[in-house]
Amino acid sequence: MTTSPPIDAPAIRPAFTSISTGRKVRNGVATGLVTLAFALAVVPLVWVIYTVLAKGAGVIVNINWWFQSLNGLLARQMGGGVYHAIYGTLVQGLVCAVIATPIGVMVAIYLVEYGGVGKAQTRLSRATTFMVDILTGVPSIVAALFVYAVWISILGLPRSALAVSLALVLLMIPVVVRSTEEMLKIVPHDLREASYALGVPKWRTIVKVVVPTALSGMLTGIVLALARVMGETAPVLILVAYAPYINFDIFGGNMASLPLVMTVERSNPTDAGAARIWGSALTLILIITIFQLIAAALSKLTAPKTK
Repeated sequence: MTTSPPIDAPAIRPAFTSISTGRKVRNGVATGLVTLAFALAVVPLVWVIYTVLAKGAGVIVNINWWFQSLNGLLARQMGGGVYHAIYGTLVQGLVCAVIATPIGVMVAIYLVEYGGVGKAQTRLSRATTFMVDILTGVPSIVAALFVYAVWISILGLPRSALAVSLALVLLMIPVVVRSTEEMLKIVPHDLREASYALGVPKWRTIVKVVVPTALSGMLTGIVLALARVMGETAPVLILVAYAPYINFDIFGGNMASLPLVMTVERSNPTDAGAARIWGSALTLILIITIFQLIAAALSKLTAPKTK
C-alpha cells in the first residue's frame, strides 16, 4: 500500500531557493547601472522642458500670441504673435506628410510582403533597403540643397513653402518606411496563411488583414516622423525666406515657420527677441505634443480588438 504525500506539500522542489552572494551582487550592480542610465537620460530631458516652460510660458498665455503676427513690429517691441509661423509650420509639415506617408507605407509593404527575406531577397528590395538606409542618415541641409538644386536652379521655380515640404519628404520617408516595416513584420504569419487558405488574393490580404492589424503602430510611427521634420531648420533657411506676416500661398512668396522665427530672432539681442525664441520653442513642443496625443487616440481606436 502506497501513501500519498500531504496535500500541502509542494509536488516539485521550487527552483532558485538559494541564490549565491555573487549572483546577488551582479544583479544589484546591473540594476544600479540601468537605473543610473535612466536617470542620465531623464535629467536633461526634464531640465530642457523646465527651462522652456519657465522662459516661454509667460509669452504664450497672451491670446495675441496665437492670433497675431509680427507684421509692423520693431525688433525691440514686445507684443505680437506667431500666428503666421504656426500656419507655416503646420502647412509645411502636413503637405510633407500627405506626400511622404503613402510613399513610405507602400515601400514598406513591398519590402515586407514582396521583397523576400534573407538570401531570397530580390535585387530591387536590396537596393531599396540600401537607399532607405542612406536617406536615414542624410543631414537635413543636404536634402535642402538637393531640392534647391533641382527645384530652383534647374527647374527655375521660386523659393516656396512647397519646396520646403519636398525637402522634408526626403527626411520623413525613411522614418515612415522603417517604422511601418517593423509593424508589418510583427503581424503573425498565421493571419496571412488563414486568409490565403480562404482563397483571398495576396493584395486583398494585405489591404484587409495585414495593414489593419498593424495600423495602430503605423500611425504612431508616422506621427513620430512628422514630429521629427516639423522642427527642422535648414530646409526653411535655404528654400524659403522669412516673412513677419501671414502668407497662405504655398507655391510662392516668403513664409514663416516656428524654427525660422527662432533662427531670425537669434540676431535680436533685446528681451523681445528672447521672449519670441522661447515662446516659439514652447509652441512647437505643444504642437508636437498635440499630434502625439491625436496619434495615441487613433492608435487606441485602430488597435486590434482582443475580445
